[in-house]
Amino acid sequence: MVQHEKIPLETLYDQASRCRGCELWQGRTNLVFGVGNPHADVLIVGEAPGEQEDLRGEPFVGRAGQLLNEMLGYAGLKREDIYIANVLKCRPPGNRNPQAPEIQACSYFLREQTRTIDPKYIVTLGNFAMKFILKTDKGITKMRGQVHQAGRFQVFPVYHPAYVLRNGSQRPVLQADFERLGQLLNG
Repeated sequence: MVQHEKIPLETLYDQASRCRGCELWQGRTNLVFGVGNPHADVLIVGEAPGEQEDLRGEPFVGRAGQLLNEMLGYAGLKREDIYIANVLKCRPPGNRNPQAPEIQACSYFLREQTRTIDPKYIVTLGNFAMKFILKTDKGITKMRGQVHQAGRFQVFPVYHPAYVLRNGSQRPVLQADFERLGQLLNG
C-alpha cells in the first residue's frame, strides 16, 4: 500500500478556509475545522457545526459539547487528550442534515485530518458520522458500542450527545460506551 505524505493540520486549515467547494462557506461565521491534540489516540467525529460552533469556530462547544466533555471522563480522557472534528467544516443552514455535494466537498479535509492525526480509534458521534466513516446503511442502534474496522482504523460508534440530551434515558448507554472506550484504550 502506498503511504501518502501527511499534510500538516495548519496547511489543511488554510486549504479549508479557502474552500469554495459548496455553498456553505457563504453563510459561515467561522470555519469549524477541528481542535485538539494533533497526535491523539482518539479522533472524535461529529456531523457538522451547530450555531455555537459556527460562532466560536470550535466543534462541540454548546450543550452537546458539555455532555461530551463529561462522557470523556468516563473513558479517562480530557478534551485536550483527543482531537475533535466534524464531517462538515461549515454549518448547514438551520442545522439541517448535510447534503451529498457538501459531504463530497468536505470529505478530503476529514480524510487528511485522519491521516495526519493517525489515531488508534475514531469515535463517531451519531448515525450520520458513523454511516459516513463506515460506509454502511446500518443504524447506530445496531452498531454502537462495538469496534468496527475501516481500512486501518478502529471505529467505535456511539450515540450523539445531542440525541442523548433529547432522550435522557440513553444517557447510561452513552456512559457505558465511553467506559468501554476507556477499557479499549487501556487494554
